[in-house]
Amino acid sequence: MIRIALLGATGSIGRSTLEVVRRHPERFRVVAVTARRSLPALREIVEEFRPERAVVADREVLAAAGGPGVRGGTEWLGGPEALVEVAGRDDVDVVVNALVGAAGLEATLAALRAGRRLALANKESLVAGGALVRRCLEEGGGELVPVDSEHSAILQCIEGAAPEAVARVVLTASGGPFRGRTRDELAHVGPEAALRHPTWNMGAKITIDSATLANKALEVIEAEMLYRLGYDRIGAVVHPQSIVHSFVEFVDGSVLAQVGEPTMEIPILYALTYPERVPDAALRGFDPVACSPLTFEEIDHEAFPLFSLGVTAGRRGGLAPAAFNAGNEIAVAAFLEGRVSFIGMAPVVEAALAAVGGSSPTSTDEVWEADREARRAARAAVERIKERTA
Repeated sequence: MIRIALLGATGSIGRSTLEVVRRHPERFRVVAVTARRSLPALREIVEEFRPERAVVADREVLAAAGGPGVRGGTEWLGGPEALVEVAGRDDVDVVVNALVGAAGLEATLAALRAGRRLALANKESLVAGGALVRRCLEEGGGELVPVDSEHSAILQCIEGAAPEAVARVVLTASGGPFRGRTRDELAHVGPEAALRHPTWNMGAKITIDSATLANKALEVIEAEMLYRLGYDRIGAVVHPQSIVHSFVEFVDGSVLAQVGEPTMEIPILYALTYPERVPDAALRGFDPVACSPLTFEEIDHEAFPLFSLGVTAGRRGGLAPAAFNAGNEIAVAAFLEGRVSFIGMAPVVEAALAAVGGSSPTSTDEVWEADREARRAARAAVERIKERTA
């Protein structure tokens, strides 16, 4: 029986993980669940799965509902430190980190320090603190298995291959709701249109990231952190059908691709049971004819500048990826609130990148200081943009 701590249980990845668990009760048991503020949804999960622990990261939300304590056999805890503590517990086999944003870094490090398997959906923690994550992975003896469909695809394609046999990898991007639009056409699109993703059902932040292609830049950085290929050997193309999740080209010219329906349940199940493949009738029945035709396009760097900004930050290294991530989080929030336009997000992120320099972080304090400085610069850029457009 695999014991799971599910961080971010009420989000889209969390809900997909619970769907996998429901179909395999003989294999999986959820022993801990967390949410930031979504207490009603978390209560429903606790009622069904009866975990030993439930954590609400926002103490005030939990306090308003009765505070910490044992209720119905589940221990309720509050605060971000309780979330981190759950990630490192000895009675957990796999930590699924489905948290949103760089806030997931501490839990990622705690799981790896404790020698747990980390099923990582929180790409931002690897982007912001990649050097720290790799160090904890090496020192703690844990495992890091990616949940992102693109990185799971790469893992499945290179399984058993020597690193020097890989010539390059190519990630695929759906293109989001604005694929084919020019920069001028994107000047006046709003949040409602940006949230209508054509393929995936995700949370608001990652859906906006998909629309800007910032998400694909984060995934390029993540791919470099996971597989250490160098940025010259990592590419991305637009693939609107979202059927091919990544390509791996080998030095002899052979190319492997991982192909499947656009559901996160496939990479989640693989991450939970890796390297075993568990039968799941609900995830079988791929029809190549129904999925045809499959098309691929170049990324439009002028219309979607956040992709180039993110990859440039990755190449720059050090704390630049953390600054890109922080600036992007501020830009997305400002766009959703109507304070900057869709094309106004890129200058916000540029300001964040300009504010941060330095070498690779040696502690989480350095990451958080860079994060704070980037956010300050990004917020100031939002205010300047508001003044110019007022």
